[in-house]
Amino acid sequence: MTPTPQAAASPLPDSVIALQTEPGHLIRRAHQLAVSTFHETHGRQITPVQYAILRALQDAPGIDQVTLADKVALDTSTTADIATRLEAKGWIVRALLPRRQRALRLTPEGEAVLADMLPRVVPMYRQLLQPLEPAEQAEFLRLLRKFVHLNTPSPGDPDSGKPEV
Repeated sequence: MTPTPQAAASPLPDSVIALQTEPGHLIRRAHQLAVSTFHETHGRQITPVQYAILRALQDAPGIDQVTLADKVALDTSTTADIATRLEAKGWIVRALLPRRQRALRLTPEGEAVLADMLPRVVPMYRQLLQPLEPAEQAEFLRLLRKFVHLNTPSPGDPDSGKPEV
């Protein structure tokens, strides 16, 4: 089996690599920094995943849980569990749809939570990205989107016939 051009140009050695250079370890550390910065900014009454769900509902009020799960890249059972918690906090309401689906909407209290958080979001991310130069920040974000496949069209997108980048 011949190595692909990407594999041949890989910065990773063929043998064991130092922990501090392992991609998985670095991604975990980056996640720790992001979560820590989130909690320093917003407190612990809301998690980053709960925030993502509230933002998705703000962008698409009344979407069903399955669509919501896809939007925030979670499985449907996790999304349902988080929706139950957010409903218990009074931040969302869930209405039963046909075929046991649920439509979700923010409550006025949920809208107020987001309204309180949103002015601090951009400064929080500026702080998180501060160690990087502006051009590096743009490249880092571009590479993150590529890494998590956000630049890959969904099957229903008009660009779905284009090859993955």
